[in-house]
Amino acid sequence: MRITNRKPGRPTAFLLGLTPFLGVLIAYAVASHTRRLENPADKLLPSLSDMGAAFMRMAFEADRRSGNYLLWLDTWDSLWRLGSGMLISTAIALILGISIGFVAHVRSGLAPFVATFSLIPPITVLPILFIIFGLGEVSKIMLIVVGTAPVMVRGVSQAVMDIPREMIIKAETLGASVWQMVTRIVLPQTLPQLITALRLGLVPGWIFLVSAEAIASTSGLGYRIFLVRRFLAMDVILPYVAWITLLAFIIDRLLRLLSKRAFPWHHLKGNSL
Repeated sequence: MRITNRKPGRPTAFLLGLTPFLGVLIAYAVASHTRRLENPADKLLPSLSDMGAAFMRMAFEADRRSGNYLLWLDTWDSLWRLGSGMLISTAIALILGISIGFVAHVRSGLAPFVATFSLIPPITVLPILFIIFGLGEVSKIMLIVVGTAPVMVRGVSQAVMDIPREMIIKAETLGASVWQMVTRIVLPQTLPQLITALRLGLVPGWIFLVSAEAIASTSGLGYRIFLVRRFLAMDVILPYVAWITLLAFIIDRLLRLLSKRAFPWHHLKGNSL
């Protein structure tokens, strides 16, 4: 049997997926050891033990100045901002996406605007948001909304337009109202795609969150990374980057699990994203 027709079992697939991560970890450990042999005070590639110690210190030792456990404080503040922004974007995507995809007049009026607005680099409007909303939480949340909502709206509206026209015609023939068609046909077909749009939107959402926190914030994961960079504290920066990656992975897996549990038929059709 050709290799293109073979599928690895679960243990093999797990080991194959783990191999690149182990390779990167080993390569880093070797590079760090080599640099530190030449210069024991090197800060660019701290040892794994130094990064582990720094992570434990940030997580389980109270800050002398504030008394807070900085890792958990930063994590909570960042997740709150990200969650608030993505919740608003999801609501906008659901309402506008269904309206644009289902009602032709709304599509003619709003689709060109949403498509054009989605092309604006969100980071360029950050100064405008700071001027309008100030340097507080609202401007950071709004940057996430501006950066993620337009793309999510386009994804949801396309999912609505992909619904077979025959289903709508049958519902109209049976006397269904617009509200009944939306709640009984459009929503069940669209919600799985909404979760997919949310998962895809989280990627730029994290970028805009870290960018906003780096520019104007007093807490958060992005704030902490840019605060310690002036000291070349790579033993803090690299664990924080790994922690952000782990959080993003967990959130993505939870949303995928929610989608599989709530809409199993959607995944049976081969939608394994």
